[in-house]
Amino acid sequence: MLVAPSVAVLLLWMIVPLVMTLWFSLQYYNLLNPTGEGFAGLDNYRYLVTDPDFWVSLANTLILLASVLIITTVFGTLLAVLYDQPFPGRNVARLLVIAPFFVMPTVSALVWKNLMMHPIYGVLGFLARAMGLEPIDWFAEYPMASVIVILSWEWLPFALLILLTAVQSLDHEQREAARMDGAGPVAQFFYITLPHLGRAISVVVMIETIFLLTVFAEIFVTTSGGPGNATTNLAFLIYARALIQFDVGGASAGGVVAILLANIVAFFLVRTIARRLEV
Repeated sequence: MLVAPSVAVLLLWMIVPLVMTLWFSLQYYNLLNPTGEGFAGLDNYRYLVTDPDFWVSLANTLILLASVLIITTVFGTLLAVLYDQPFPGRNVARLLVIAPFFVMPTVSALVWKNLMMHPIYGVLGFLARAMGLEPIDWFAEYPMASVIVILSWEWLPFALLILLTAVQSLDHEQREAARMDGAGPVAQFFYITLPHLGRAISVVVMIETIFLLTVFAEIFVTTSGGPGNATTNLAFLIYARALIQFDVGGASAGGVVAILLANIVAFFLVRTIARRLEV
């Protein structure tokens, strides 16, 4: 009874927006045509799944998700092993490498867009000219790769923080015994360190997946989903339908699909992690 009010508030907080989204997804509701309202049935969903932009945005969402997960997991693991070794200035280096995670997504996108990747004023453009090369307009020529770099830069510190904590919990006597038995650094990494990091890697993948499915600020600030729809993910497609085309019904249908996709992914991730925790 003591927690009932809190549970009721949380249920209302979740259920009311969900019910409204479901309701609008079944309606013809465009803010530019207020006279065309009415019950649409599944027309909004039918239009969504037959729209080529939907499948492109879904593919872009999965490409972003898979690419960032691979980069952050691989480099996070390698950096965690590196930063676990004693070297001068290790504490300062740890602080610097974790710092990008605390920068707001919009600020990160602006830094990379104007300070790093700008073909005229950016650091990468300056280095290219210094080597006698033509500067690259990253967001025009390689838009998806540019967004992946920004997201990886943001999420690599998070993966490193989790994985470094896991590496530090590894029994040093176990590694010392393996070294005395003749196991080299590579063998110790693959047969001792990497199996020990299995649970931590699963946690990193689950948490990053939940957030990467809804990436919006970085795309909005840098490419606005373009050129064309090259970087339009599901979240940006829903935004475009709702606030650019003013199609509330179509955007709500996209939101319902996004909710279903996120819950399906979360279901399998939670089951996978639960199995690892039982081992």
